[in-house]
Amino acid sequence: MKFLGIDLGWKSQPSGLCYLQLIDAKLQLIALDRQEAIADIFTWIDACVQPGEPALVAVDAPTLIPNATGNRLPDKLTHKYFGKYHAGCYPANLGLAFAERTVNFGLELESRGFAHAPTIAPQKLGRYQIEVFPHPAIVNLFNLERILKYKKGRLGDRRQELIKLYNLIVDVLPHLDLPLCCGDVLTGEIPTTGAALKATEDQLDSLICAYVAAHWWYWGEQRNLVLGDRTTGYIVIPQRI
Repeated sequence: MKFLGIDLGWKSQPSGLCYLQLIDAKLQLIALDRQEAIADIFTWIDACVQPGEPALVAVDAPTLIPNATGNRLPDKLTHKYFGKYHAGCYPANLGLAFAERTVNFGLELESRGFAHAPTIAPQKLGRYQIEVFPHPAIVNLFNLERILKYKKGRLGDRRQELIKLYNLIVDVLPHLDLPLCCGDVLTGEIPTTGAALKATEDQLDSLICAYVAAHWWYWGEQRNLVLGDRTTGYIVIPQRI
């Protein structure tokens, strides 16, 4: 089974991309990438997963937006359950500039056979997609008291927070019940300039997305939370360790 993580740029920004594969009961990190154009993202997806091949694609973006204004139910629920960790998500509605891009991304995945999976039979082969959100996933996977604040603030502070995330990925994920083997894909070099740091951030976020995809497929609701549903929009989050 293959798992793709897409840290989708909601406007015109590049997107982080991660490809994991389950081999001999371990997740192998096959590739990290970053692409800007939507067409190039789908070229990458098609290269990783052949037509009809089973895979689960986890997208950090609101691909289901039923509401014209206000917040979706899953957006509200992230604030209810994860606000104390500073992990509430940005509101999504059809009136916002990014909505067409993110919804169309989900529709394009559906056209390739990746069905939304707010419920899933654990370890059943198929082609699925889910919406994920790295901040609460990181809080729960690593048992943190607050998010790692690598997205905003001074460059040096952001870099230190991103180093923490990198260290958690390489020190903790290989020892969980669904272990991750990073191989030589992760270099350990966290850049010191703004543009390069943002690129690394996007890729590490995509890795978290892909890991959540595998976590959802492997255990389903036994070890994951689902905020919302197919009608309201939904976000899949691993349960706290």
